[in-house]
Amino acid sequence: RRFGISMKKYWTGVFGQVRAQQKRFVRDKMSLFFTFLFPLIFLLVFGSIFNNQSTSFNIAIINNSQTEFAKGFVKGAKDNAKDSILKIKDVKDMDEAREKLKHSELNGIIELPSDFGKVKGEGRDARPTGTINVLYAKGSEQTGSALTAVMNQIANEINKHLGQPEAPLKAAGKAVGDEQLKSFDYTFTGLLAFSLMSMGIFGLANQMPAEKQRGSYRRLRAAPFTSGQLIISMAIHYVIISLLSLIMMIVVGMAVFHFNMRGDWGLFVLMAVLAAFMMVGLGLLIGGWAKNENQSAPLSNLLSFPMMFLSGAFFPVFLFPEWLRGAAQFIPMTPITDGFRLIMTEHASLMEVLPQIGTVAAWVVVIYIAAIKLFRWE
Repeated sequence: RRFGISMKKYWTGVFGQVRAQQKRFVRDKMSLFFTFLFPLIFLLVFGSIFNNQSTSFNIAIINNSQTEFAKGFVKGAKDNAKDSILKIKDVKDMDEAREKLKHSELNGIIELPSDFGKVKGEGRDARPTGTINVLYAKGSEQTGSALTAVMNQIANEINKHLGQPEAPLKAAGKAVGDEQLKSFDYTFTGLLAFSLMSMGIFGLANQMPAEKQRGSYRRLRAAPFTSGQLIISMAIHYVIISLLSLIMMIVVGMAVFHFNMRGDWGLFVLMAVLAAFMMVGLGLLIGGWAKNENQSAPLSNLLSFPMMFLSGAFFPVFLFPEWLRGAAQFIPMTPITDGFRLIMTEHASLMEVLPQIGTVAAWVVVIYIAAIKLFRWE
């Protein structure tokens, strides 16, 4: 019974502090601006940049033919790629090409069938024939039509050089796989992760040392109020604010930039709550340990800059060198970015995203234990 009364007092103190922080937050116009309007400005700027479509095509060539003509076609395409709107990307096989197509690393796949380049006719009438298959993602019909037109133009030029009026070489377009991600879709998930990071680290890491200098926590300690109660109450308050900001960004992303949510909303909510607790925990860890802003500011930058640039939030990890990709897996924000991307753009199931959820949950436990242990009242 005594334990029950003690726990009741503990959580009464926690939620009382949460209510007090929320009332103060609503009255602070500057906090409201940086919580809700600043992320929107950030989203609108980045959304406008990444919503633009490229004027060139990144393609992969899959050659299933063993004819000399097909080999010469591939070699010629690669040799002329520098001055062409077709940018050839190397892939191992069709499976890798389709995966890259799905993730918008490719705009299309040029497939040469097994009979491409086979010679028909005899003597002067002998000509290589075949159909160039132009594969593009579902939902990208405009890109597919443009790419098919380009390949037909190339085929027609070859036909002219062959002196063949009936065009033995031609190109045909076909939509394959899932609907392709837009550049904005891929970037939007990273913006959500960045929003949680900036809310947790930049908000708390600077606010807590300022509160210490004003003596706010010293008065709480005399209440008495434990460090665990303070950390938990601030975590609850800031997680609520972070999730509200996240909801606002999603609404704007879907309404203004037509973001298409492909995954399960329930799974996304689970990932978002864990991610918010983790990022807020990092801010609490830095701000709780630091005595003043001179200590918290360098620590915030030291932690946040690698997370911004190495987690895949703004720059796709596949662009990194191999050694840097390995290092990026140890960045705390990487599983959040990957988890959001898998759920929102690749409709991943719980089992598929379980490694990311497990990693974030483990970070949450470690961070909050450290935050409570290392907290300084003054």
